[in-house]
Amino acid sequence: MQLRPLHDRAIVRRMEEERTSAGGIVGELAAMDIKVGDQVLFGKYAGTEIKIDGEELLVMNESDIMAVFNA
Repeated sequence: MQLRPLHDRAIVRRMEEERTSAGGIVGELAAMDIKVGDQVLFGKYAGTEIKIDGEELLVMNESDIMAVFNA
């Protein structure tokens, strides 16, 4: 099944948690600051969980994403 998020929403796949790591209204739509494949940081309760083809994913607004990890 294909899923295309609308407006400023992103589809996020959770990664396994690392045990050693530290822990609005917009008038105009702008280009997103994230791209496919980016690893992102978001809050524990951010987004809405959905299940597609047996895989659990999150749908969230770009504003819920706090940071993008650099390689």
